[in-house]
Amino acid sequence: MGQADKSVLKQDLFWVRYQNQLTISPKWLLQSEVDTRMYYRPLKEHHLVIRSQARYTLHEQVQAGVGFTYALQYPQDPRSKSDLVIRELRAQHDITLKQKVAEATINHRYMLEERFIRKVQENELLPGYNFNFRFRYRLQAEIPLIHRGNQNLGLVLYDEVMLNFGKTIVRNVFDQNRIYGGVKCGLSPAFAMEIGYLFWYQQRSSGKDFYSRDIARLSIYHKVNLKRNDK
Repeated sequence: MGQADKSVLKQDLFWVRYQNQLTISPKWLLQSEVDTRMYYRPLKEHHLVIRSQARYTLHEQVQAGVGFTYALQYPQDPRSKSDLVIRELRAQHDITLKQKVAEATINHRYMLEERFIRKVQENELLPGYNFNFRFRYRLQAEIPLIHRGNQNLGLVLYDEVMLNFGKTIVRNVFDQNRIYGGVKCGLSPAFAMEIGYLFWYQQRSSGKDFYSRDIARLSIYHKVNLKRNDK
C-alpha cells in the first residue's frame, strides 16, 4: 500500500564520452573527460558533464583519485519548453581496488562526492547553492576476449549504486543504480572505443517518483604517455 503512489517515468537517451588519460610518471596520471548526454526522442540535451582528476598509484592493486566536475543539468523532460539550466560544482575523491580473477580484472571503486547544486524555485534560478554528499560504489569487471598485437577486444560489465546524505536530503537517500554492459575495442596503445547499454534507475527528491532510463553509450579513450622511456 505504501508503494501505491509510486510513479516511474521511462526515457531513452544516448551518451557520448571522450576521455583523455595523460600519464605523467609511473605513479601519476591526469584523467579528463567530456560527457554529453542527449535525449533522442526528440533530440535534445539532457546533461553535460566535464570532469578532471589526478590519480596516484599507491600499489599495483590500489589507486587513489581526487578531482573536480562541472555539470549543466537541462530540463528532465525532453518536451519541456523551459530553457532552465542548473549548474553543479562537484568535488570527488575515490579509492579503487583491483584484483585478477582468472583472466578478468575486477575493480571496486569507492567514491565520495561533495555536490554544490544551484538553488532553484518555481523554474527560476536563485542565488547560492544547495549542498549534499553522495557516496558511490561500483563493481566492475573487464573480461578480455581477443588480443592480436596492439589490438584487443573485451567485455566491460559494472553495477554502481549511489546514496545521498546531508541536511538537504529527506526522502531520497537512495539516489540511483546504474547497470552497464559493453564491448571495448583497443585500436592501438593510444586509442580505444567502447559501445554499450546502460540501465539507469533514479529516485527523485519526492521519494515516490523515479526515472527508468535506457541508454546507449559510446566512449572514446585516448592515452598520452609523457613518461621517459629509460633504456
